[in-house]
Parts: sequence; structure tokens; C-alpha cells
Amino acid sequence: MKEILTLAFARAVFVEFLSTLIFVFIGLGSALKWPSALPSILQISLAFGLAIGTLVQAFGHISGAHINPAVTIAFFVGNQISFLRTFFYVIAQLVGAIAGAGILYGVTPANTRGNLAINALNNNTTPGQALVVEIILTFQLAACIFASTDSRRSGNVGAPALSIGLSVAVGHLVGVSVQAEGPARTELPNMWLVFWVGPILGACLASLLYFYILVPYCMNMSDRVAIIKVQSPASSPPQGQHYS
Repeated sequence: MKEILTLAFARAVFVEFLSTLIFVFIGLGSALKWPSALPSILQISLAFGLAIGTLVQAFGHISGAHINPAVTIAFFVGNQISFLRTFFYVIAQLVGAIAGAGILYGVTPANTRGNLAINALNNNTTPGQALVVEIILTFQLAACIFASTDSRRSGNVGAPALSIGLSVAVGHLVGVSVQAEGPARTELPNMWLVFWVGPILGACLASLLYFYILVPYCMNMSDRVAIIKVQSPASSPPQGQHYS
């Protein structure tokens, strides 16, 4: 419990709330059907990608800027963050998403807001097809996040914020035609399997592949259990530490 009683932890949780609020506000706002200018797939993809890149650059050093329950759960599966941090991050992200959508609803004209561009299936896509798409798109996003923020990489690895932003944009360039990524943007209980299970499964598969097979950490079981129980608030973002 010591972890959650620190100012650093409170800041990190607040940042996850704030960044998810901003992300949802910008992303959904870009997808609304304004009568004078209907949104294009390119516009929506760039808005989501640029928003993520900006938020990762602004807040990544405070919380890791997960901004997605699937990403947070995948970090936990990869033994990078504690259970309590996972729990509070996901709650903050969900509340932030609701707040962002609520603000957008309040500032949008009634003839434009529609259903606020919530996740739905498009172009006669079946739930099974959409589930596979969600798994693949979230897999590539999570893999990009893990690799681009891994401090064990040597040499110049570029700008993580830019890489992650481009990964989100690429996912939306493909996914908008079928559906949109991210469990925090889904209306429950409609399509919960596609937009919750799909992203979480895809991110967790990427986590298992990256942290346990491709680039594993040398940790014994006691070290892994210690991380699950508590993670030092001084390590932010949590991923990228060396253990022996």
C-alpha cells in the first residue's frame, strides 16, 4: 500500500486521467460529421496519432502515458508494473474517457454530435472479423510501445513519442474502415467482445512475446512477485529497467 500513498503515484494516476480525457476529446472530435466538412479516414488517423504522440511527449516521463487500458494490462502481464498501479491506471483511463466524451458532448451542436463516433462495425464487417483486426492492430501498437521505450536498446532509437503516434495513426488508417481501436472508447455492453477482449488480447500477446521471448529480463520468481506487489514510484515510465 506504500506505493499508492506517494505524491508521485497520485501524479501518475492523474496524468492517465487527464491524458485519456484529452485523447478522447480530440480523437472523437475529429470523427464527428460536421455538415460543412465530413471527416476523412486520413484526418481521423492523423488526429488520433498526433494526439497520442503529443501526450506521450508531454506526460510519458510522469506515468508512462499508457492512455489505454489494454496497454496498461499488457505492461502488467509483462511484469513491468504492479497490480495496484494497473488497477488505478485503468480506472483513471475509463473515468478520463467518460469525462472527455462528456465535455465533447457538451460543446458540440446537437445536429453534429450523433453518437459521438463511438466504436461500431462498418462495411458489413462481422464480429469475428473485427475481433481479428483488433488483435492485430493492438498487437502492433503494443509492440511499438514496448520496443521504442525500452532503455536496454543501444544506439539512437529515435523519438518514442513519434513512433507511438505513427503506430496509432497506422492502426486507424486500417481500422477506421472496419472499426476504431481502444476499449476506453466503447459503448458497453455493445460489442464488448470485439472492443475489449480484442485489444487486451492483442496487447497481452505482444507483451508475452516481447518481454518473455524476444527480449526477456533476467529475473527470478521472487523479483517478479516483488514487482507485482509494488513498483517504486521513482521509476517512471516503469518499463525499461534492468534486473538481475
